[in-house]
Amino acid sequence: MADATNHLQVELVAADRLVWSGEASMVIARTTEGDLGVLPGHEPTLSVMVDGVVDVRTVDGETWVAAVSAGFFSVANNRVSILAESAEMSHDIDLEQARADLERARSAGEDDDDAQQRVRHAEARIRAVERAS
Repeated sequence: MADATNHLQVELVAADRLVWSGEASMVIARTTEGDLGVLPGHEPTLSVMVDGVVDVRTVDGETWVAAVSAGFFSVANNRVSILAESAEMSHDIDLEQARADLERARSAGEDDDDAQQRVRHAEARIRAVERAS
């Protein structure tokens, strides 16, 4: 196990549940300012996340990938809190269903804000599965 000063304590939380919690050596998430990578000792940060993928590299060398909706990303004292309206680990996502959801959302029309939100969410789910593969 890594020294406490060389790891991050990470919690990925959806509105309805804790999705993942553990120790990590690095976390990467997409924010409104672009991709944000966090290593141990990172400055305190609070960012707004956009629909996308979160990569968590554990202290054991594993990579966990999740699709997340918009939310907040907070870093303080080697603790990372990822708070999203929804979040799914890549291994829980049905790729064919995500592709079908994407096609349905695209066919709903570009002028529909809800449809565009569904497109971004479906794209994030597909990227999470593909990145984890």
